[in-house]
Amino acid sequence: MRIGVWAVLALGLSVGTAGAQSQGNQGQTEDMGQGQTQPKATDAGAGMDMGHCGGMGHCDGKSGASIMQGKGMPPLAAGAMRITYSGKLSDWTLAALAAVPHKPITVFNEHTKANETYSGVPLIDLVTKLGVASQPHGKDLGIYLEAIGTDGYKAVYSVGEVNPEVHDGTVLVADSEDGKPIGADGPLKLVAPGEKHPSRWLRNLVGGRVVTAE
Repeated sequence: MRIGVWAVLALGLSVGTAGAQSQGNQGQTEDMGQGQTQPKATDAGAGMDMGHCGGMGHCDGKSGASIMQGKGMPPLAAGAMRITYSGKLSDWTLAALAAVPHKPITVFNEHTKANETYSGVPLIDLVTKLGVASQPHGKDLGIYLEAIGTDGYKAVYSVGEVNPEVHDGTVLVADSEDGKPIGADGPLKLVAPGEKHPSRWLRNLVGGRVVTAE
């Protein structure tokens, strides 16, 4: 009789352990909304590229290219960037950007402790081609852009911050630095003057999603 009791207890312990393991495994994935799953980080730092993602921006573990090539979207050419807004998209290769009027800016980089001169296209000139108002007012000021780097690093700018009609700074999609193609930080880099720290600058810029706040 004692043997029967111990056998029942052992069986119950085995079933309870298996159930706990099953629940633990289910907690390691989350639904990405399009039938995809990805491992869920077990702590705040897991899956992050601390070389870039340790700043004031945000990383979610996905590459920028995969974010900008969502379900139903065409492939994005290497080295290009994509901007999306209200169901529309525009792709910008280096050649396409070269054909748009450029603007030079000189900014102090707190990381390198040096002045750097960039040339590129103001971000506002690219988003207005998708229908964003060039002179925002009212509800237009609820629009913001989530810029994304190839490593999945993200930084957010309101439409007012990138529009010279509202803000005195120029947020630039730069394709050259000091007269030369951008090196390891390129081929495209998002640069914003007037920032105390370049935490919202994005190296290896791959795209931006323009969103209207609800």
